[in-house]
Amino acid sequence: MILTTSILTEQLHKYSDPAGKILRMKKDGKIFQLTRGLYETDRNVQGHCLAGAIFGPSYLSFDYALSVYGLIPEAVYAFTSATFSKKKAKECDNIFGHFSYQDVPSEAYPLGIVIKEENGYIYQIAAPEKALCDKLYIMPPVTSQRDIEKMLFDDLRIDTTEFDRLNFDDILQIGDKYHCNNLKYLMKYLRRNK
Repeated sequence: MILTTSILTEQLHKYSDPAGKILRMKKDGKIFQLTRGLYETDRNVQGHCLAGAIFGPSYLSFDYALSVYGLIPEAVYAFTSATFSKKKAKECDNIFGHFSYQDVPSEAYPLGIVIKEENGYIYQIAAPEKALCDKLYIMPPVTSQRDIEKMLFDDLRIDTTEFDRLNFDDILQIGDKYHCNNLKYLMKYLRRNK
């Protein structure tokens, strides 16, 4: 269960030193610090269930989501999430893993997000189409459809079978919201080749 310092302080109000009790609970492994002022009571919770609570609003995306959907071959050990209007990337390390957060355009942010529930925890993750758009948004800009094809299948090593399973209409619908060359050329590539 995720708890804030204020919730813990309220629960421990009968103690003469609630802050000291919180420190002892941390030391004894009864609570685990996620970030300043935020704790988890269960050491066995999967990190992806905690990413949105650590820094938000956010949803899992980029490399983490691409790996979950089998679009890239690499195993991803960081929990990568998208935010908006934060102005700079943020990173956080704790016993549950490495968490990183990066902005996407606020216009694109609310589209293509899937809400999941796992063991009583609710988290958000980008649909595969959205995760691909988010990833292309943060990559260096390309200048042609040939470059976007190279970026997809050589640089990112996107699995062609999984790529062909994507809903291209979804990509075309949200791609305009990013206002960047990579998405512009991806949409041109899809219209021409698919």
